[in-house]
Amino acid sequence: MSVAEDLSKRRGGREARKALRARAVPMSEAAVRPGMTGGQYKPLKDADLPKIHDAAMKLLETVGLGNAIPSCIEAMTAHGCWVNARGRLCIPRSLVEDTVAKARRHFILHARDPQHDMEPSGNRVYFGTAGAAVHIVEPEKQEYRESLLVDLYDAGRIVDVCDHIHFYQRPVTARDMITGHDLDINTMYACVAATRKHVGTSMVDPAHVAECLEILHLVAGGEDKWRERPFVSQSNCFVVPPLKFAEDACRCLEVAARGGMPVLLLSAAQAGATSPAALAGTVVQAVAECLAGLVYINCVVPGAVAIWGPWPFVSDLRTGAMSGGSGEQALITSACAQMGHFYDLTVGSAAGMCDSKLPDMQAGYEKGVTAGISAMTGVNMLYESAGMHASLLGFCLESLLIDNDMLGSINRNVRGIEVTEDSLSIEVISQVCLEGPGHYLGSDQTLNLMQKDYVYPSLGNRMSPKEWLEAGKPDIVKRAAARKREILSTHYPDYIPRHIDELIRAKHDIRLPREAMEAGDPRWAR
Repeated sequence: MSVAEDLSKRRGGREARKALRARAVPMSEAAVRPGMTGGQYKPLKDADLPKIHDAAMKLLETVGLGNAIPSCIEAMTAHGCWVNARGRLCIPRSLVEDTVAKARRHFILHARDPQHDMEPSGNRVYFGTAGAAVHIVEPEKQEYRESLLVDLYDAGRIVDVCDHIHFYQRPVTARDMITGHDLDINTMYACVAATRKHVGTSMVDPAHVAECLEILHLVAGGEDKWRERPFVSQSNCFVVPPLKFAEDACRCLEVAARGGMPVLLLSAAQAGATSPAALAGTVVQAVAECLAGLVYINCVVPGAVAIWGPWPFVSDLRTGAMSGGSGEQALITSACAQMGHFYDLTVGSAAGMCDSKLPDMQAGYEKGVTAGISAMTGVNMLYESAGMHASLLGFCLESLLIDNDMLGSINRNVRGIEVTEDSLSIEVISQVCLEGPGHYLGSDQTLNLMQKDYVYPSLGNRMSPKEWLEAGKPDIVKRAAARKREILSTHYPDYIPRHIDELIRAKHDIRLPREAMEAGDPRWAR
């Protein structure tokens, strides 16, 4: 065979493999899927888990939580809690353990589209956004600008088409919304309008929660349909570390729980600042605070759908500044995940943010380490795993797309390696060595597993140096920017039909321009 013929065959084989890779496969056969099972990484030893639990129990019984609102005190003292001489609400160990035993588990977090429903239990892992960044990162200009409501909508449209980002929690604060009311109502509306995936958001006033529920009833087609499939959850920072209730958040928590809205019980201390510098102590405090929240919500609405959300962050102890991209962040997130599994609760925590200001090499290693290690622990809901920069101060639409590639690779690691009679490949190896061409490129097994066992990046560059030079040295940030513009100029979902949108706008002050939701939006005109 001539060199030319050999090259021709190799190129033909490469094209055939590309065609096979492009072929659609059912989600059940894809290399990675939402809810792959983690649990391979465990920074805490088995003997450590009851020690942390006992320490948290002692804190809840002897230190308690300050600033409990009257309705919280009434609900919890009716179940055996008490207010101590310092005015702090104390929780008996027996009540905590009874609550954990009876808490709602193995629930579904619904999406507008049932194909995006999530079952966050056991060690199943789902990736999503979150945060309250006040800036949008413009990497091509290397600039930061204030985040706007329309950015929230645009980010949701991108998440809507990202295979490896499974839910959309509000990642930015719309700085063009002046009042808390405008911010809460419009944040939720923009997120729900942008994606069919599960949405998470937050509210600062119980009246805003009630108004959001009214809107959601319209979108769902009635309160009964909303309660049957609640597709929006409330992210609720019910506690101000260390060990104090956040009064307004608690009022919102109660309205959400009674309204059938799933709630993320979120404790977000910062090690060395609002929790101990000792990493084990930070985990103890986060566990205690989130167990207090679990008791609270179950005293108000027994069996409420609640995500147990210890979100401890890390300080750079040289400056006191937050360091979301640190190795310690991966450790404490993973340890909290282990404690969630110890209780058999649905656990949500944060990893995948970075300290880097731009999507660069620093961002890559910080995000990869924190999100990768945390996912391997089996965090059920991994928040802030895409798009975040500058220790949560900046959010980048291009990074959503780059991080989507990263999360696909991480999810492949979460899945692990299945060892079966077929995958041991004895017959395949024998055939190739004894009868075949001496390689596996064209074997039936290779062609069959191309999409079932392997994940391919959308933006990541796997060209040879020669191909890369001939292609004009493509840069991942520029490729992400081009893909962003393509999505935002073509993907205009109709997830809130016009007649429902008109009903909502007639009663509620919706600030997202209708033209931003329709093809022909001048911002993305080509």
